[in-house]
Amino acid sequence: MDTTAAEEVIEPHQRPRYGPFMLVAFVGLVICTNIANVGYASWANSRPELLITLSSRNRYLIFAVGAGISPVTWALIATLRLTLAAAVCHYLGRAYGDQALRWFTRFLGMSTESVDRFEQQYRTAEWVLIPIFVGSNIVFVLSGTVRTRWRRILPLLLIGIAGRLALLWWLAKQFESQVRSVTNFLQRWQIPIIIISVVIVIVTNLVNFRKGRG
Repeated sequence: MDTTAAEEVIEPHQRPRYGPFMLVAFVGLVICTNIANVGYASWANSRPELLITLSSRNRYLIFAVGAGISPVTWALIATLRLTLAAAVCHYLGRAYGDQALRWFTRFLGMSTESVDRFEQQYRTAEWVLIPIFVGSNIVFVLSGTVRTRWRRILPLLLIGIAGRLALLWWLAKQFESQVRSVTNFLQRWQIPIIIISVVIVIVTNLVNFRKGRG
């Protein structure tokens, strides 16, 4: 087994200068995801490009296919969005080390056990975890905390993105009528769905924040 890719966590005596920029970028990505979680009912049919730019979660990518987005546009936006999130999370982990992992347990709703399990799995099988968990912020923060080289991460990331996009496009086309029915439903009931989504997003963030402060 290759054990040279991931080195032990090293807490730097001085944070790198890019650290605060990565923190701001990460918060910006979280805000974009929350905006998508609120507005997806309105944008799933009418503005799929905007939706998957804000968040490239699997369901939004499938909704975009159902809305008739160009496959080239869809693949390009999704690849850039997923790669950007991976890079920001990786360098956040490099800059803040274990502190970045603690933020996930304090403010983002992850349990300590989940983070510890991901860390153990990452250290033993990063070559599997990175392609499978493309889009998982915690995996790429871990890649930064253990200082995996980016030139090793990038090909695994691109393989994972290609595999995920191919699977999601195929699934969306196989169940095209069902996907269109869902997006039409979202369009028809967008106002109540948006109201419910706003409440869910606010409550979830308040609970996570209060838990983190506690």
